[in-house]
Amino acid sequence: MKDFYISDCACHENKVITSSFVVVGKQIKPKKTGEPYLALTLGDRSGQLEAKMWDNVEDVLDSFEQDDFLKVKGLINKYKQRFQLTIHKLRKLGESEIEFADYLPKTTKDIDGLWQTLADFVATFQNAQLKALIQAFMADPEIAAAYRNAPAAKTLHHAYIGGLLDHVVSLFRSCDLICQNYPQINRDLLLTGAFLHDIGKIHELTFKRSFSYTTKGQLLGHMIIELEMLRAKLALLPGFPDELKTLVEHLIISHHGEYEFGSPKLPMFPEALVLHYLDDLDSKMEAMRAHFEREAGLDGPWTSYNASLGRPLLNSEKYLAPAKIATTAPEATPRNGRHESDVSPDEVPTLPGLEPRR
Repeated sequence: MKDFYISDCACHENKVITSSFVVVGKQIKPKKTGEPYLALTLGDRSGQLEAKMWDNVEDVLDSFEQDDFLKVKGLINKYKQRFQLTIHKLRKLGESEIEFADYLPKTTKDIDGLWQTLADFVATFQNAQLKALIQAFMADPEIAAAYRNAPAAKTLHHAYIGGLLDHVVSLFRSCDLICQNYPQINRDLLLTGAFLHDIGKIHELTFKRSFSYTTKGQLLGHMIIELEMLRAKLALLPGFPDELKTLVEHLIISHHGEYEFGSPKLPMFPEALVLHYLDDLDSKMEAMRAHFEREAGLDGPWTSYNASLGRPLLNSEKYLAPAKIATTAPEATPRNGRHESDVSPDEVPTLPGLEPRR
């Protein structure tokens, strides 16, 4: 087990540390002199850390790649209120030196308990076809194992092992509550959409060494993968109504809610609209929670700018505390603060004959 984790930075400010990390991102950039320097994003199970190596770069430039593991010695300091690492030395770790559990963040919740919660919800379905469909997915050992471990996104929300399951359980609970307020909503259909809306992430993302996109995920996106998975399971369920199949497909392809976020269609019936808004809400609430957690060490109630939400955030708990420090809001860069969901910057999923509009 590692002695130093990224979450320990506050205790090691202006100190030299030696620890191991996974390379989440690697860039080679030029100094003003034209010589190269390394700009790395390093990760472990507690978070990510930006790192720079300025000297002796050419000696190590080609010795490692993204997703490799490094032993690093360097100085922890702050730049623009964020911790960073100035690397003095590094070397690539051998496989025998790696304990994978040290590097990928994981939910602190009980995976078996979350999975059982889903099963308990599905057991209450009144629609036999939808119940059989979801139970067929849950009974598939390969799908179930991946569903229990996959993150819900690469970085934006629930980006940890078990994040997909955690997100869907939270979504199930919200869907169940809103159905009590809007009795016209078909609860079984809505929960079916909640279970399937991100299931393609198990193939879109790779989460063995770090969180990144698979080739299939980058080329197709999770929604098209989900349609493939749905049709494969429906082939095993003869007599499944075509009209119900069309509604489930629409739930999948419309859940991002906006063309600009990769949705081939806008939500066009009540359950689809509810799914989009509750998915968006759950992802935003998790993004806020995670941002507050990352910046828990800051004195004031205001966080730094959050790129996915398009604004700095106010920690209301800190703000209402008796001793308030630095309550002036930081200057916000105007941006589109709408939920960008789970679409990678270079991926806008399309369906044959359903080109996204902008």
